[in-house]
Amino acid sequence: MRLARLMKVFVTRRIPPEGRAALAQATDCEVELWDSDECIPNKELERGVVGAHGLLCLLSDRVDKKILDAAGPNLRVISTLSVGVDHLALDEVKKRGIRVGYTPDVLTDATAELAVSLLLTTCRRLPEAIEEVKIGGWTSWKPLWMCGYGLTQSTVGIVGLGRIGKAVARRLKPFGVQKFLYTGRQPKPQEAAEFQAEFVSTHQLAAESDFIVVACSLTPETKGLCNRDFFQKMKKTAVFVNISRGDVVNQDDLYQALASGQIAAAGLDVTTPEPLPTKHPLLTLKNCDGAEPPFLCWLALQGPITLIPACLSVWE
Repeated sequence: MRLARLMKVFVTRRIPPEGRAALAQATDCEVELWDSDECIPNKELERGVVGAHGLLCLLSDRVDKKILDAAGPNLRVISTLSVGVDHLALDEVKKRGIRVGYTPDVLTDATAELAVSLLLTTCRRLPEAIEEVKIGGWTSWKPLWMCGYGLTQSTVGIVGLGRIGKAVARRLKPFGVQKFLYTGRQPKPQEAAEFQAEFVSTHQLAAESDFIVVACSLTPETKGLCNRDFFQKMKKTAVFVNISRGDVVNQDDLYQALASGQIAAAGLDVTTPEPLPTKHPLLTLKNCDGAEPPFLCWLALQGPITLIPACLSVWE
């Protein structure tokens, strides 16, 4: 006679076969899965988490007090398939003695590579150039047509010199970057030594950088950090890349900075909300005519990445 499994694990999204297999090996667990690639509706999350001992969720799942109350006292572990944990009500989680697992280093290389891709895409205006080829805008060779901005001898500012910030700097250094600046809560001399990076204020970084990569965590202090004042201090030729969280940027202010020519280009891996509504003003900014060359706002989507085994390791 088959014995009843003792612990319930609720999974909020369809996961790769390797992940299901890993969960299936835990013979004392009964796994319930929201079998979809789309976000689980809040009501279904409330229903599914009832009585669960473990919850495997994604960054898009808001685990707040209401969800924790619905789960009840059995919930002992929350594992999130993400680097960030700002979707979890950590004060409530801590109060209830629930352990949290996350994947802090699983996306470091991929995100750093994406940051460099976004930076090169925007500064060299690749989407604009591709579109011009498709619509017949390329008529002949013109010395100044589609000129962008080069990394050689440039100053790169990194907001948040953590794992990802360092990985980005490491990849950009061979391009001939002349100077690295960084900002954050406090200086990090050991981390900065590899790049001879200088710790400066946020305003100084904005004013002096030719390229800015935002790689900080979302906290109350960093929410809305990149706002109108920040963009006004940037050079008109500067390129802005955000790979952290959408809420670090005031998107209305970013739109105004791009549309007015205050900054040259923006490459965004993250937005608020995600995805952006198709009629969002930022999506109109592939080309904005002005005194400077056309401005580009390029939104990038990450491709599939296998995360499940690394995430599950936090259950051990």
